[in-house]
Amino acid sequence: MDSLSQELLLMEDADRRARAYTAGIGARPVFPTADAVLNLSTFDEPLPDHGRDAAETLGLLDEYGTPATVETNGGRYFGFVTGAALPAAAAAERLVLAWDNAGLAHVTSPTAAKVEAVAARWVLDALDLPSTAGVGFTTSAGAGTVIALASARRALLKRHGWNLDEHGLAGAPQIRVVASELAHVVITKALRVLGFGTAQITLARTDEFGRVDPAQLPPIDANTIVVLQAGEVNTGEFDPFAEIITTARAVGAWVHVDGAFGLWARASPLHRHLTDGVEEADSWTVDGHKWLNTPYDSAMVILADRTQLAETMTSDAAYSITSAESQKNLTLEFSRRPRGIAIWAALRTLGRDGVADLVERTVALAAQISQGLRESGYTVLGRGVINQIIARADTAEETARIVAAAQASGRTWFGTSVWQGQPVMRISVSSWRTTAADVDDLIDLLSKLKVRHA
Repeated sequence: MDSLSQELLLMEDADRRARAYTAGIGARPVFPTADAVLNLSTFDEPLPDHGRDAAETLGLLDEYGTPATVETNGGRYFGFVTGAALPAAAAAERLVLAWDNAGLAHVTSPTAAKVEAVAARWVLDALDLPSTAGVGFTTSAGAGTVIALASARRALLKRHGWNLDEHGLAGAPQIRVVASELAHVVITKALRVLGFGTAQITLARTDEFGRVDPAQLPPIDANTIVVLQAGEVNTGEFDPFAEIITTARAVGAWVHVDGAFGLWARASPLHRHLTDGVEEADSWTVDGHKWLNTPYDSAMVILADRTQLAETMTSDAAYSITSAESQKNLTLEFSRRPRGIAIWAALRTLGRDGVADLVERTVALAAQISQGLRESGYTVLGRGVINQIIARADTAEETARIVAAAQASGRTWFGTSVWQGQPVMRISVSSWRTTAADVDDLIDLLSKLKVRHA
């Protein structure tokens, strides 16, 4: 058999196994059993001196790897704001894998360059952000945050006449950051990577719901980057964008919005009011693999001034001079997967109405969970404005026992957090696969666990 025939047989085998995995969604434990995890020790073998058979290697991965996966691609996983993979987006990724094109510019893949350009336009349309903005398709909102904050610092220094490209940071005017005291850890990480110390970061006080309080906003000026949130990680709340951005605009500060999941609320006529004023920010980050339900990994960084994004991220070289719109000039990576193709497939098959329905349906299911928890004797915290629920039992110890039992049940998985000093269970409804029956099963389980562990 020639090598191409062998390759095609291997791909058929991989596809068969992937189809079997998809067909089994809902039948496996949401989190793997202890035995399945223990069996992962099978992979602890020495590097072989001679290559092993490809089909045998794939079989080993499936036999021992598949049982130890977490069923994040199902409807009963409620952890970490994790979406499942929409069929069209997952299928597009399979085709992209076969192409194996580097999505850095037209010269390496005319198809990737074109489809990602269309995807960028559609993202701005769906989120109702300025049509002239620049969009980079990144690995995550975390990577996008590094890009956005690097662009913000560069732009503020440029306004002061400081050429960062020529002089670097040594001796530069000091840039300060004002961020919510409840900012996501990726903000802290991005700032640390960019060289911001804690002395340069001022935390803004929040109200009882987790929103930055404009009345307690620290002093800001033209040397300030203000970081706001569209979807606080526990409560799902939104900062008062219109008021704070107006204040920032008046003094020349830069406003970045961390919208990893919550920015998609803007695509829903029912919930877009939560984002009023967000369109006036200077930059935004948003994931695809959370609420849009594209496969991992997938996210976007968006800058209102597309030239600032290209100037910060440009990576042209003598052997690779391309358009400023090329994705290699808009993201951290030079060599990169064309991640925007899955975004394109998701948006094309959902359409504007489908994106809105995805948001509204999961928000409604989250509200159903909140109501079921209240009726079962739990204390539900926060207002439940979108798809996030935080709740607790009567004591911290009882809450911990219930979460551990739920995670071990195989019927569901969700995590924990801390809200206002109290440990809480944190439930996120993000998957397109989640149904009312999945929610009923979760409520039934937690209701019984509440009685058992009271």
